[in-house]
Amino acid sequence: MTNLEAKPQIIKVAAVQTNPLIGEKDKNISRILRRMEEAATQGAKLIVFSEAEVTGYCYTQLEEAKMYAEEVPGPSTEVILLKSRELGVHVVVGLLELEQDKLYNTAVLIGPTGILGKYRKTHIIHLGVDRFTCKGDLAYTVHSTEIGRIGMIICYDLRFPEPCRVLALKGTDIVVDPTNLPMGAEAHIDYLLPARAVENRVFIIAASRVGVERGTQFIGRSSIVEPSGKILAQATGDKEEIIYAELDLSRARAKGSVIKPGEYEFDIFKDRRPELYSAIVAPITRNSHTEIPCRCKQ
Repeated sequence: MTNLEAKPQIIKVAAVQTNPLIGEKDKNISRILRRMEEAATQGAKLIVFSEAEVTGYCYTQLEEAKMYAEEVPGPSTEVILLKSRELGVHVVVGLLELEQDKLYNTAVLIGPTGILGKYRKTHIIHLGVDRFTCKGDLAYTVHSTEIGRIGMIICYDLRFPEPCRVLALKGTDIVVDPTNLPMGAEAHIDYLLPARAVENRVFIIAASRVGVERGTQFIGRSSIVEPSGKILAQATGDKEEIIYAELDLSRARAKGSVIKPGEYEFDIFKDRRPELYSAIVAPITRNSHTEIPCRCKQ
C-alpha cells in the first residue's frame, strides 16, 4: 500500500513543556492535572509530559532521590489515572520509580482504562539523578491503544538508533520521548528527532522542560515531528507552554512508497540487510570512556 492509498487515521496530540520543581511532588501533580484539562479542552487525545515531571531531576544523592520515588502503580499515577478517566485522554508522564530498593527513571503510559505500560530508561548518562538510577530492564514495547500504537523512550535513549528502530519494527505509530535537555544538547532537537522520524517513518513527540534546577539550565523546545522529518510544532526555549499537532497515523504505517511504479519504489523495512548488521549488537572490545560504576543496588 502506498502512502496515498492508506486510510487516514487522525488524532490530536499535545506536548506539555513545564518547569517541574524538584522534590515538590504535590505542586507538580497539581500542575500536571491543570495542563491535562487545558490540553483536553483543545481536543488532545494523547498528552505527553517531560522526563521526571513528577519528581524533578537534578538530585545529588541516591537517598535523596529515593525519598521522592514511588512504585508504579503508586499515589501519583493513581491521581493521574483518575483525571485521565475523567477527561477521556491518554497521558505519558515521567517520574522516579522505586522497586525493591532499585531506582529507575521511568515513563508511564496511562489511559482511561488504567496504566497501560511503563518504560525504564535503558541508556544512562552521567547527569542529574541518572547517576544513581539502574539501567532499565524492560523490553521496548509497543502499546496498542484506541488512539494508536505507542512506544516510549526517554531522553538520552534517542542518541542510540536501536530503540526507535526496534519500536518501529514492532509496529509503533508514535514514539514518545520525555526529555530533560540541558544546555548544549540542542542536537537532540535539531538533528536526532528528524533523523529518527525519517529513518523509521514514525511520529515522535518529545516533551522537554525549561528553567534552571540546581545550576543546570534546560533548553525546552519540545517538538512534534512527522515521518518526513518535518517539525509540526515546536515550543520556545524559555517558557512553559503546550504545543499541539494533528497526526495522520496512516503515514506511520506506510513504510514504503511507490513514486513511479517500476522505476522509483522503496520500502525501508523490506529493503533492510540484517545479515550485514551483526556488528551493531556485538560487545565493544575497548573502553571509549571512563567507566562510571552504577550506584544502584543490583
